[in-house]
Amino acid sequence: MRRTAGLLLTLPLLLAVACSSSPKAAGPATPSTATAAPTVPAPVSEASPMPTLSGGGFGSKATVTIPEGQQPSGQFVVNTVVEGDRSTVNKGDWVTVNYSAKDWTTGKDLPSSYDPSGKPQLYQAGSGQLVPALDQSVIGKKVGTRLLVVAPPAAAFAEKGSGQLGVGPGDTVVFVLDIMESLPPDSTLSGNMTEPAATLPQVKDNGKAPVTITVPPGQAAPTDLQQAVLIKGEGKQVKSGQTLVVQYTGVLWSNGQQFDSSWTHGGAQAVQIGTGSVIEGWDKGLVGQTVGSRVALVVPPALGYKDQAQGAVPANSTLVFVIDILEAV
Repeated sequence: MRRTAGLLLTLPLLLAVACSSSPKAAGPATPSTATAAPTVPAPVSEASPMPTLSGGGFGSKATVTIPEGQQPSGQFVVNTVVEGDRSTVNKGDWVTVNYSAKDWTTGKDLPSSYDPSGKPQLYQAGSGQLVPALDQSVIGKKVGTRLLVVAPPAAAFAEKGSGQLGVGPGDTVVFVLDIMESLPPDSTLSGNMTEPAATLPQVKDNGKAPVTITVPPGQAAPTDLQQAVLIKGEGKQVKSGQTLVVQYTGVLWSNGQQFDSSWTHGGAQAVQIGTGSVIEGWDKGLVGQTVGSRVALVVPPALGYKDQAQGAVPANSTLVFVIDILEAV
């Protein structure tokens, strides 16, 4: 939940517009332009000439070699180098991709998620939030797949280029994409839940729908942050600054009324944690948890919206959330 509204901040949007006032993150971003986007050619599986790859395999940085003295074909190429065997990426899925990249036009290596300062790219496939080379190439491919993508300007950074990545106007860019994970927007956790203390809200699982949260009747709202791990995940520990994919529901302690849920926003949402992008109760309550966990938080006003009313949330409200941590990048 954002500090100033009842919706989560979807982190891929931070990469969408180069002139955005949002903080920047490293990664292939859609260039900012006031003109209509160029028409993206239909991808083909191979064209001549083609770059070659060396170095490590899937899950490690690739070395891209451009054919000496050869100009790109101008086609949008999506070539499967390694075929994965896990779930298929569908439009709207939250996909995690590692990438290596090279500018065919200049021959320069570009920043990679495998660099020491890099990190995987997390975005919704087919949403138009990133360049088509990433946005479209992964749809229909399986998790565990490595793709070699040759992106002409219309599928990369068009005639604007990307100063952030060092791509010039009209350059052709080569990406090597490793599809690490994919989560449908209706993803949720399952399993036996640990019953919270009687003084805390009780939670009923409803499958692919918001959980039912029942506030204990007659119980005074706590004045400090309360946490309960209902399902303990076995994934990596959440660190400050990471982007999480979460499914969540929030109700008011005062009357048990639901005021927000990811299910009303199309399903799982992405949020940056530990950086002040969300209310303090989330930053304090989710950092240190593990991926695959379902966490209940009771957030006092001082760690929520304080004395500010926010939509259906009155001023000085104690908030109750149940949050499924589906991924952390």
